[in-house]
This record gives sequence, C-alpha cells and structure tokens, in this order.
Amino acid sequence: MVFNRSLLAKAALGPAAGAVLMVFMASGAIPAYQMYSVGLAAVYSVVVLSVGLLAGWSGIWSVGHPAFFAIGAYFAAYGSGHDWPLEAVVLGAVATGAVLGAFLGYAGARFSVLYIALLTLAFTMVTLELVNRWSSVTGGDQGVPVVQLRSALGLGTILGGSTESQYLAVGAAAVVLALAVPAAASGLRMRLVAAKSHPLAARTIGIAPEAQSSLSFAVSAACTCLAGVLLGLLTGFVSPDPFSLSFGISLIAACVLGGVGSILGAVAGGVYLTWNPSLSSAVGLSQPVVQGLVLICVLLFLPGGVVPFLGKPARGAVRRLLRRPDAQLPLPAEDSTAPAPLRPPTDDSVLLRLEHVSVSYGGLQALEDASLTLRQNEILAVIGPNGAGKTTLLNALSGLTGNGRVSGTADFAGRPLLRTRATARRRLGIGRTFQHAEVFSELTVAENVLCTRRRITARDRAEVARLLHSVGLAEVADRRPGELPFGLQKRLDLARAMAEDPKLLVLDEPFGGLDASERALLAGHIRRLHAGGTAVVVIDHVLDDLFSVAHRVLAFDFGRTIGEGTPDTVLQDPKVRSSYLGTVDGRTRPPEHTGGRGMIRLHGIGHTYGGVVALRDVDLDVRQGIVLGVAGANGAGKSTLAGILHGSLAPAHGVREAGAGVRTSLAPEGRALFKTLSLRENLEVAAYAGGVTGARLRERLEETVEWLPVRLRDRMSAPAGGLSGGEQQMLAIARALIVGPDVLIVDEPALGLAPALVDEVYDRLTALARDGLTVVLLEQLLSRALSVCHEVAVLHEGVVAAHGRPADPAFAAQAEAAYFSGGLQAAPDAAAAARTSRVN
Repeated sequence: MVFNRSLLAKAALGPAAGAVLMVFMASGAIPAYQMYSVGLAAVYSVVVLSVGLLAGWSGIWSVGHPAFFAIGAYFAAYGSGHDWPLEAVVLGAVATGAVLGAFLGYAGARFSVLYIALLTLAFTMVTLELVNRWSSVTGGDQGVPVVQLRSALGLGTILGGSTESQYLAVGAAAVVLALAVPAAASGLRMRLVAAKSHPLAARTIGIAPEAQSSLSFAVSAACTCLAGVLLGLLTGFVSPDPFSLSFGISLIAACVLGGVGSILGAVAGGVYLTWNPSLSSAVGLSQPVVQGLVLICVLLFLPGGVVPFLGKPARGAVRRLLRRPDAQLPLPAEDSTAPAPLRPPTDDSVLLRLEHVSVSYGGLQALEDASLTLRQNEILAVIGPNGAGKTTLLNALSGLTGNGRVSGTADFAGRPLLRTRATARRRLGIGRTFQHAEVFSELTVAENVLCTRRRITARDRAEVARLLHSVGLAEVADRRPGELPFGLQKRLDLARAMAEDPKLLVLDEPFGGLDASERALLAGHIRRLHAGGTAVVVIDHVLDDLFSVAHRVLAFDFGRTIGEGTPDTVLQDPKVRSSYLGTVDGRTRPPEHTGGRGMIRLHGIGHTYGGVVALRDVDLDVRQGIVLGVAGANGAGKSTLAGILHGSLAPAHGVREAGAGVRTSLAPEGRALFKTLSLRENLEVAAYAGGVTGARLRERLEETVEWLPVRLRDRMSAPAGGLSGGEQQMLAIARALIVGPDVLIVDEPALGLAPALVDEVYDRLTALARDGLTVVLLEQLLSRALSVCHEVAVLHEGVVAAHGRPADPAFAAQAEAAYFSGGLQAAPDAAAAARTSRVN
C-alpha cells in the first residue's frame, strides 16, 4: 500500500471529524440527552460499515452480524463481571469474531448469495438461542449489567453508561473509519473485489475466492464485535432485545440507504438507524413501516444509495476539470517501428511436457490422451473446430477444469502440474487470458493489473504503469473496463496475464472480435513476449494471424491430437483439413430445385456485441424451396446471422425484409431444450409460444410426433434431459417444426454428434426439403454444407467471403479459400506474410 498525501488527508478526515464532534460534546453544544444518541450513531456506523464493505467488496450479504454484535456486547458484560481489563475484552471479542467470521466466510464461499444469507441467518438464530439458554453468563431474558472496564494501559476506568463511554464510542468509530480509507486503496480491497467480480479469472492470477471470502468475513465480524463492546459500555446493560433478526434486516436497509461499500455512506446509515425511532414517532407510523417506505424510495430513486448519488455530480465535475477537452480513448495503431520478425526458439530445453492427459465430465470425454512438449520461449498454436477440446486443454494447463476428471501427467519447469492448485500455478509462472476478455468490471484498468500483487508498493505501481503504457492503456488507467471498447478490454486481459513476467502465457482466442489493426497490434505484442523469453500456447480460429506468430501448430478434433506441423504445412494434412472442412460419403444429396420467390432478404446487415463486430455488410437472399447453407469456422458470425434471419435478433445496421406471411422457426445451436420437461411438453411450450392452440395444436402435435423416429415417439412422456445428443437434436428440430414454419433455420445440427447420428439428422433435414420446406443450414463443416445445400454462403470474420452453388465446379476451391483466409487472393497473401514474419 502506498501512503500519499491525498490518501493520508482522506484518512485524517475521520479522526478530525471525531475530534470536532467530541469538542462539541464537551462544550455543551450538544444537549446531554442527545449525547447518548451521538455515541449510538457512532457504534452503528461501525456495524453498518462492516456489513456494507463486506457486501460491496466481497459480494456477501450477511444476516449474521447481529450475532457478532451480541458476542462483543456479552464479552463486555462478562469481562466487567470478572474484572477483565478493557484491552483483554476488546482483544477477546475481536479474536472470537474473527475466528467465527473466517469459518462462516470459508464455509459460505462455495454457495450462492442466497445460501450464504441463509447460513448467516442460521448462525444468528443459534447464537440468540444460546444467549437465551446460557443464563449463567448472559442473564437470559433478564440481561446482564456492564458496570465498568478499567484499562490495563493506564487509560483510566470506563463506567457503563457514562459520558466517557460516549467519547470512547465516537473516538473508536473515528479510528475505524480512518483505517477503512487506506484499506479501500489497498491490494486487499482489489483482490476481494476481483474474487467477487470473476472468481474463475481471479484464480488465474493467484487469488483464491474462498480465502478472500474468509478473510473479508473475519475482518467484518471482528469490527462488529468491537462495536458490540462499545455498545455494552455505552448502554451499561446487555439483553437479547437489540440483537434480533429484525435488526439484521435493518442493518442491510441502512447499508443500502447510505450506499453499499461507501465509507461515508456507513455514517449516514448509522445515523439513520439511530434516529429511525424518532422519525417513526414524528410521522405516527411504526418503525418497520417507515423503514420499508424509506428503503423502497431509495431503491426506486437512489439505487446506489444517498451518499454515492450526492457525490456523483462532484466526481463528474472533478473528472471534467482534470480531463483535457480533446482527450479520447486510444485507438489501436501499429508501432512506429516495424514488428520484430518471429525468430526460432533460442533454447531447446523443454518447459512444458504433457503425456496422455485426458479430461472427462461424466460420460463426456472433452480431452483424450493429449500429449505435447513446449520448448523455452516457443510459440505453439493449437487449432481445431468448435468442440475439438482446445479450451479444455488450456483449462487443464491453468487448472480450471472444474469438476472434470483429469488423468495423465504434466510437468512444468520440472515440477508436476496437474495436482497443483489453479491459484498456485500463477506463482509457478503461468499466465492466462480468456476468449471474451474476462476483466474485473468493478476495478479500474490499473487496479485490474495491480490486484495480481498481494502488497502494492510504489515500485509495483510504476511497473504496472509501464506495462499499461506498453499495451496502449496508459491513457485509460483510471477508467473502468465497461467504459472501454472490446479491443481495449482484450488488451487489458493480456496486460493482466503479462504482469509479473510469466514463463508461460496461455492465450484463449486473443484475435477473436478484433479488427485488422488490433490483430496486427496484438501479433506485435506476442512477438515481443517471445523475444523477451516467454513461451506461449495460443488457440484461435483466425488462422492467418495465428500462423503468423506460431513456430509450431498442433491440431485437435474430438478431444484428440490429429496432426502437428509448421504453419506452412499443417493444413496440408488430410486429417486436419477434414476436421475443418469435413468429409461426406455421398449418401446425402440436396433435392433438385431451382428456387422460387424470395422468402427473406438481408441487405447491408451488420451487428456488434459491446464493440465486437459479429457481422459486416451481409447481403443474403433466401428463396423458397431451397436449402441454403451458411458455412464458417467458430466465431465467424453464423449464430448471429441465424438470429437475424429468424427475426429474434434485430440487426444494428441494414435491413431485413420478409415476404408477406412468412413464418420462420429456429433450432438454435446447443438445442436449448427444457431438460426437465417431457418431450411432449417441450413441443407444447413451443406451440403455445408460436400461437398454436386448440385443435390446431393437436393436429400439429400429431404431425410433428409422426416426424420423429419411432424410439422417440414411444417416449413422449420421458424428460428431455434423458435423451442422447442425437435424440435431443431431433427433438430440437421437431420443436421448431411444430409451429408450421415456412423457413426452418437450423444452427449447427451436427455439433457433438457421432457420425451415424449426424447422417440420421441430415437425412431427415433433406427429407423436409424434399417436401418443399425452405431450410437454412448453419454448418461448421464446409464439405457437409456443399453436399446437402443448393446454395452455400461462406462467412469469414462476419463477412460473406464467398457465395455460390455447389454444382459449380470452380466454387469448391473458392469456398475453401474463403473459409480459411477470406478469399482466393487473401490466402496466398496471408501465407506470404506468415513466411516473411518467420525466420526459419
């Protein structure tokens, strides 16, 4: 943690305000009958702060803090009765709260927010029951007095209910608030927020969410127990009444009112809790009613809380004053110097060795018998179609296989890897990025990188500033990731993985969603990492850019290694080409058809997701009676196009025109069945959604069931989750058919199916086409699309790179070039660029 003047000034505000308040109290400016309320507000501020920061920083909503409040108060009562020193009472209460809080935090970390709330609720109920029954210590319902506590350090004796106890409450609250200010700027807060925002990504930088939850709950509970000691001294008497479950709900309401995670908001919440009874008396309503009305108004009109709402205009004004009028987000641009050529690895020693590694999830074999070696500072590219096992391989390297069963052996830098926790792999020197730039949205850009450090020093901040400058993020270091376009978020993900100079960098589709200039910039970063001695394992579907930065390429399909070679030769392997383009046996052929009237027409269609361009200037005409294939690699934009053709997704740009009365239906990728509903119920739900009811529903249901295979017709009452993959695909198509569509859109019907089941699914789709139904087939395998479709459009990075008829002898070569490189001209140009960038 770095203490600068600004931070020290903010931290001093609490003690300064406390000192001023105590001066007013001593001077008589505050009436004697109000001084107790001031002390109570100070105590409540500490409790609200502990609950609010726990929720804001760790995402844990606790209903158990009344129990910790009670523990502290009864510690004061017991210590008073047994002549314990004040310091011993405080330390005992704080230590007990920390231990119990750590246990609750660790136990609740594996559950959702709801279950953590129930766990803390149970803790409060057990504690209150113990208070009522342990009458020899607590006095039961009658309560127990707090007479006095003397200080072992010579600070005097504090009498229960005395004026001194009120000063002590204000002073202690001021100190706690002062300590919260540097804590808010510390690495502790950043790591807590990171673990809350994205637990999976947090593990890849060495943050264990369970440990962070345990730590945050321990600190929060300790502060609440301290407040309980202060309450016992302030009141001079402790009974179970102030620690009821309704008080726990009031605490949460006070946190929301002041602002969750706000230090000043905790003071506002403490004041609200103290004077809520007076407010209720003034308006003539009960406290729960007033509290409910206030909370409803805050949630409706000030959802962030009162203090953040009032502070937002001031922060905006300061930001406008500090920011130059012409300041803009940095645009991706090439370096002023040409990127360094990719040189061969300079060290032949093996950094990473995997032997016969397999990962299974139940009956699904996601990765099977994978073996590879990676040399020091070598760049290894991993390719393969969607579902090939590439991401599972990366997850196995970074320890993120979840509940998967992992077998085989792996060594990294001479150490066994597979049994090492994900959080420890960062310390071994493994960094990781994600396909969708999984950044910590509640932290700034700089904090996203700083949170990789446990203790943040001035040197750490300087190193992070240099790192952000190297990736072009220095100008936005104080911004939140949500304010940045997708390309800058990807750079932030890379910068976080690069922090602390890892020996191995694992990149999951780093080029995906980037434009040409951003991809060129990223390729330059990867080359510089290699030049600095870092080894890289990278997967992607943008093959041109991937091959330009790779020494070696490993191909996967169906969880197995199917080929290996250099970027220049790997695609010449028949098995590798087959995995991308597919093979057919000639059984399935499209029905003869020349095409009729236009059913759906797309003109100039474009679409983006948060700055990620999915489609650009797509023109497409779906004519009646044809089977139109849309082929492309994973990430090409097929599913986005399917949604726009269906009409369920509105394009960001362009025009979609549909013929009069044309009804479309979509069988989405992944099937999206209601697994707990029966086959019949899945069909009925789709029919109701499409407006098919009554006699028409019974007629359509009978026709659709007849279309299904016999083995499914006999199991219409069985849950859909019990079907095999192929049977689920049949049901998904049947569900799309039940509304009687004019155009059936099927997205990746062969995904995850065995070859025999693929043939069965396509035979049935072809039969539908023979019956006159217009079919749009979105397919990853180009050869499959060429074999079953009248027309094929090839998508490459969101653009229709080729469109023609499979019957045209020249179209197959054109489609293949478009599939891999975007066109016949792009393919040799990309290959030449890749050869130029490598020195063999």
